[in-house]
Amino acid sequence: MKKKIYQFIFFKLMGWKLLGNFDTSIKKSVVIVIPHTSWHDFYIGVFTRGVLGININFVGKKELFIFPFGYYFRWMGGAALNRFKNENKVDAIAKIFEGRDEFRLAIAPEGTRKKVTELRTGFYYIAMKANVPIIPVAFDWTKKQVTIFPEFYPTGNKDADFTILEQNFVGIEGKVKEYGYDIEKK
Repeated sequence: MKKKIYQFIFFKLMGWKLLGNFDTSIKKSVVIVIPHTSWHDFYIGVFTRGVLGININFVGKKELFIFPFGYYFRWMGGAALNRFKNENKVDAIAKIFEGRDEFRLAIAPEGTRKKVTELRTGFYYIAMKANVPIIPVAFDWTKKQVTIFPEFYPTGNKDADFTILEQNFVGIEGKVKEYGYDIEKK
């Protein structure tokens, strides 16, 4: 019933489309969402997850997961990131993957909602360390369309892999167009 409500709101009321789908046999992955230009991307992601009826997760610092908001963040798919002094974020997040049977980590590689000239690389190294595929997802606000691309298994050749991954996002425009990551100008 809940999935039907998400579908009605997303497709009928909001007028969005969804192309592609997640391979549900892939229980662990890094989901990269580009572009990330507005706080509005959050609810598009929530509705996309609801329409698909699958768990998509995020990480946040452990301080976010205390009472009373901790319950809400966990319900929304959040995982608390407890970084030790000598452990970097990639290692800490890879440990979260190890401890779960299912974990699809959503990340915005731009790292901010403002204009950037290059993507951050953390998502790539997380996927490598956790030995999971990367699933590219595009939020195109001009077309009101979410596109889920096929999974990509990183090879360890970051530059070549980024070239392949970025091709999924050519021509995709975020809600705030001037903040969008411009792949064609690279």
